[in-house]
Amino acid sequence: MKTIIIIDGGPRKTFNTASMLKKFAEGATSVSDQIDVKTIRLYGLDYKGCMSCMACKVKGKATNVCKFKDGLTPVLEEIAQADGLVLGSPNYFGEVTGQMRAFLERLAFPWLSYNDYSLTAPKRMPVLLIETQNGTETQNNCNGYGSMEYCIAQALGQPEKLTAYNTYQVKNYTNYELAGFSEEAKRKYREEHWEDDLQKAFDAGKRMAESILN
Repeated sequence: MKTIIIIDGGPRKTFNTASMLKKFAEGATSVSDQIDVKTIRLYGLDYKGCMSCMACKVKGKATNVCKFKDGLTPVLEEIAQADGLVLGSPNYFGEVTGQMRAFLERLAFPWLSYNDYSLTAPKRMPVLLIETQNGTETQNNCNGYGSMEYCIAQALGQPEKLTAYNTYQVKNYTNYELAGFSEEAKRKYREEHWEDDLQKAFDAGKRMAESILN
């Protein structure tokens, strides 16, 4: 059995990011019953970012998996043994959520050697980065995963990226102070693009599963 771990860094259980990740999982499992997909919601865990305890750097005991004990520890241990990894997050203020950033600190800092500045994960694997954002493809200031994307590429392999632009923020704009947005324009864009975005996520799931099995 091959395992793909999905990390959902969004706060809402059924909205844009969660829907994209669900479609990815459907695509991956459609390939073979030998693909197991596990989704972990960061907002459901009790954890912190890197604590600078330096336990991963102790001489003779250095490790590339974080040793700080909290709700994230078993997740990081599972990822170390996984065959594929998917990270999904909405963009807040141009970057991934705080929960995703804290997770990435814990994931990547143990990879970093302060002897030669190399980045080494327990194993290399295919990675997909999913972002959902309010900005459009031509008008946005999003940095997404930022410098962490470089760390992922060096330690795990060059990730595939998938972005859903101009997404709905709420289901009914009339209930909120969101006059800066045209609900009509948002709805029109969603009707024209959202199903395609979901299909891209499904197809990405198929590609990752096929690459793992091959």
